[in-house]
Amino acid sequence: MLAAREAAALYQTDFVRNARAVGALWAGCTLCFGILEVVVLIQPAWVQTGALTYQLPPSGVLPDPSVSAVGSFGLYQVCVERDGALKCEGSLVTLTPIPSFKAASVFVLMALVLVMGSVASLGLFWACSPGTVYKVCAWQQLSAATCQALGCLVFPDGWGAPEVRALCGPRARSYALGTCTIHWAFTLALLGIADALVLATLAFVLGNRQDALLPAGYAPPPGGRVQAAA
Repeated sequence: MLAAREAAALYQTDFVRNARAVGALWAGCTLCFGILEVVVLIQPAWVQTGALTYQLPPSGVLPDPSVSAVGSFGLYQVCVERDGALKCEGSLVTLTPIPSFKAASVFVLMALVLVMGSVASLGLFWACSPGTVYKVCAWQQLSAATCQALGCLVFPDGWGAPEVRALCGPRARSYALGTCTIHWAFTLALLGIADALVLATLAFVLGNRQDALLPAGYAPPPGGRVQAAA
């Protein structure tokens, strides 16, 4: 019986050590994911425009009725290179100059808020049981992945807007970019969905394993450390 108890204690100690290492890796990846979401939202590099001349509508992004537009645009900002200078227009507050991307911007912004919430929840390790913290973060990351996926799904629906057709040609329409191409920020947003799903799955696994380590009758005190209940 003693040998079995020693073996169980050794196994539990080794598991706790490995769980802490995996948890530290998960926390680091969560922080990196938060930075990735900020980059995805603010970078006007979701679509790359071509070096062709298009006729702009009267309320177009550029002042001239006919210009050679080379640049890129994102969820709320358009950057055009003219005469060697890069000029950007757009505001996150008003979500201009492409109003058709408002829905996608809101979904990506919600994903960013949820990711930042999961990052802030890391501080709960000092006040709550690790299993509870992992599960809270897992649900936030799963919700962030859902919002990000909706944003990436809705974003191509706005490609038929006059502002986009002015930069991507008359063949541009919903889910068809015409002469433009997908740029790196949109690819990074898609990778962020997979990243959030992996992190959420890992957090659920770590949370369930942490709960399995606690015997019946154990509860976290206000100080955050687990002790036997009276």
